[in-house]
Parts: sequence; structure tokens; C-alpha cells
Amino acid sequence: MARSPEIDTFFLYGEPPRPAGERFAHLEFLEVRSRPADWKIQPHSHADLHHVFEISSGGGVIHADGAQMEFAAPQAILAPAGAVHGFHWVAETTGRILTFSEAFFRLIAGREPALAQMAGEGVWAAPLHGARLGDAMTALGRELSWNTAGHDMMAEAQLSIVLVEALRLRAEAERASHAAPGPQAVLVARYRQLVEAHFRAHPSVEWCAGELGVSPGRLRLACRRVAGASPVRILQSRLALEAQRVMRYSDMSIGEVAHYLGFSDPAYFSRFFTRECGAPPRRFRAEAAMTAPAE
Repeated sequence: MARSPEIDTFFLYGEPPRPAGERFAHLEFLEVRSRPADWKIQPHSHADLHHVFEISSGGGVIHADGAQMEFAAPQAILAPAGAVHGFHWVAETTGRILTFSEAFFRLIAGREPALAQMAGEGVWAAPLHGARLGDAMTALGRELSWNTAGHDMMAEAQLSIVLVEALRLRAEAERASHAAPGPQAVLVARYRQLVEAHFRAHPSVEWCAGELGVSPGRLRLACRRVAGASPVRILQSRLALEAQRVMRYSDMSIGEVAHYLGFSDPAYFSRFFTRECGAPPRRFRAEAAMTAPAE
């Protein structure tokens, strides 16, 4: 029987996993967990919790799915649920971390597809301009500190503001269009969500199109126009990303990794990994171990 990938999974960092409430949200200062850890947060993930970071001074290095990205404050960072992420902060970096449940996020993102697309792009950082994100987090934190009439509605409204401010920072950083996403962008965002939920089952384009209520041809056209890739390529890229995560952060054998990712033949998995990731699995793992951040 294959083991699960041995990537540390927490509730809040350092806490054993447990279910998150439907409207769970938590705000804390960065130094609460980072200073006791000597400003090194080891790579980990959260099954159903998202993070938005507001970094007001200092900086550091983000380790996300094998990539490293240096950054300096002021900076906004998003780490979506399921993404492997770690940090090596500059000592005495200051900021805040907002954590909220996947269920709470879906409640809001269901009304704005661009939010779901933003969260499907892995860990990212964007320069922080002005005080709008910080003000929104302060207002949310104030609402979370008490429970009075209309609390749930106000907390949802304040979290919505935080997410929209993050979305705008992301759009500004990428010099993206200010136009609302069209129907094809919405369809591709929904397809990415479906892939995220089922990629280990290797779903066919026809099955995905049926789940989305469109024809396979329409799905293929939308993916090519919006993402510049076919639905199959998007699925394969997600499988390759997960394969790299497991090869980098676990000690599962190649056969176990293949089984975990839905490949019946380890040899075929090895060929897939080599083609997608540029190196055979064993060499990739050896090179990853050489470049891993120091404990």
C-alpha cells in the first residue's frame, strides 16, 4: 500500500491538522511563530487553509514547490490551500498573517471567479502599494475580536475586501487587463478548480467538459485562448507539479509516488516525469536534496 507524501501538514503552523470551521478566519503577527523558529518556517502545507501575508518591513526568501523567490517589504503574499510553502525571513521582519478556511474562501470566490483563478496560481508575491490591504486586515481583525449583531455578515464583508485588495495588487503587478474576466476565462478558472480536485484520477477532457456543462470543443477552445494550452496540458502540468512536490518533500519510492499520482506503471510515470520536469525522478530528487534550504 502506498504511503501518503510526507510533507508536513498543519492547521496553523506547528499545530496538528484539524477541521477548519466553515467561517474560520484568524489574524496574527508574523513574529508570533517566526521568532521562536529563528525566522525559518520549514516547507509545509495546509489542507484547507489559505494565507494572505502583509509584510510591512524586512523581507526574506519564499520556498514554494522547489522554487525560491527573494522579496523585500512592503509586500503582499498569498499561499493558497494545498500549496507547499516555507520562508526564511530576515530577522525581525514585521507583518501579519491572515488565515482563512477553504469553505469561507469558496463562499466569497463563488461570486468573483477571478479570486478562484488567483488562488489556483500557487504561492505568489506582489509589491504592496498604499494602506488599503493593511486597513482591510485591521478592520477584519477588529471584527474577529468580538461577536455582536451582524458579526458573520461583517466578517464576510471584511474578508471580501481583503481578497479584492489582494486581487488588485496581483493584477497591478502583472500589468493585467482591468476588464472583468470574460466567459472563457471563467470557464478556464472552473476547469482549473476541477483539475485541482481530481487530477490524481487523470480525468478525460470529455468527463471534465460534462462536469462543467460544456462541449469538449468549447473547453479546448477556451483553454487555448485563455491559458495558451490544451486542457490535457493543464492537467499534465498539475500532475507534474504534484510529482515534483512529492519527490522533493517525501521519501516515497518512485513506485509509491507513481501509485499515489494514479499511474499504474512506474516506468510510464518515470518517462512522464522526465519529459515534464527535465530530469529522471532519481536525479531530480538528488539535485533537490543538494539545493534544499538549511535547517
